[in-house]
Amino acid sequence: MGLIKAAISMVSGGLADQWIEVIEPNEMSDKTVFTKGISVRANDKRGSNKKATADVLTDGSVVHVYPNTMMLLVDGGKIVDYTAEEGYYTIKNDLAPSMFGGDLTGAIEEAFNRFKYGGVTPQKQEVYFINLQEIKGIRFGTQSPLQYFDTFYDAELFLRCHGTYSIKITNPISFYVNVIPKNKDRVEIDDINEQYLNEFLMALNTSINQYSQTGERVSFLPSKSMEIAKIMNSVLDEDWSEQRGMEIQSVAIASLSYTDESQALINMRNQGAMLGDPSIREGYVQGAVAKGIQDAGSNPNGAGNAFMGVNMGMNAAGGFMQSSSERNQEQMNAAAAPSIKMACTECGFVVDLAASVPKFCPNCGKPFVAKPVE
Repeated sequence: MGLIKAAISMVSGGLADQWIEVIEPNEMSDKTVFTKGISVRANDKRGSNKKATADVLTDGSVVHVYPNTMMLLVDGGKIVDYTAEEGYYTIKNDLAPSMFGGDLTGAIEEAFNRFKYGGVTPQKQEVYFINLQEIKGIRFGTQSPLQYFDTFYDAELFLRCHGTYSIKITNPISFYVNVIPKNKDRVEIDDINEQYLNEFLMALNTSINQYSQTGERVSFLPSKSMEIAKIMNSVLDEDWSEQRGMEIQSVAIASLSYTDESQALINMRNQGAMLGDPSIREGYVQGAVAKGIQDAGSNPNGAGNAFMGVNMGMNAAGGFMQSSSERNQEQMNAAAAPSIKMACTECGFVVDLAASVPKFCPNCGKPFVAKPVE
């Protein structure tokens, strides 16, 4: 049993009526991954083959294959022929497999040789269609926190994320043999997603952990969906690509949330970074002192003692504020200093002498002898 291409002129001409039946996919949506072929004239009294044997494809019937669709010709559960090229194909029971693979020829030829028809002719012949388009909008959400080492915070952070991902079937034969339940004539992505969601989340955890080694901040993750998808494909390569014939195309992280401990660490680190700026630190201290004076003035039970405490606090903070002002002035002076750039005579490495004159070249390690920058 095999396929031959039908002449395109026959599709719209009078010879089209001579075909015993025309087989097309049964209700294939953007979330359908697998469906059985049905005769489009099964309910048409003019063309229905009422005397045909059940589960037998009549010689001369035509199969309509749409773009981004893989058609499998199955006999007794074994794949006898296939095509991924759009068009009309005539079924010939005395024809050897033709294997119109289209762009997928290299990917599925080996799989076909493993699962092809064994030579016996059982009386159960069927046509199936597999969706080769990218299946988008598959939802996911992590129940357990994912681990991410952030070099900016220099800490291990734990986060949860929600979003969607997409897959694409790259080896339809392996997908049909290893993924599709044999008692189903139609399979939606949601029918099989639960089975592989745990594997997806495990790969997501591994991929995010690996991606943290690039040094990116954790807040950049939502914009790195393609990079994460590539890592996930390498993690899932053997199980998903080789055995199941499908690959992750993209991962879109819609939201990130941190555990309470991680959020507290982030807040503490951000506050410390802000207070590292002398101008912000002085403003913070002055604001705190002003707030203390205001609270002391409104204290009806011992305003004098309250002002005394504020005065002691201001005396204690005076040294801190003076030190902050001095450091702030030093930074301003350093920024205003003219830049004097000289190069190492040994390797040509350029050094700014306004900061300091090094004894040894930071690049080659030899005693630093300056020369003008060319």
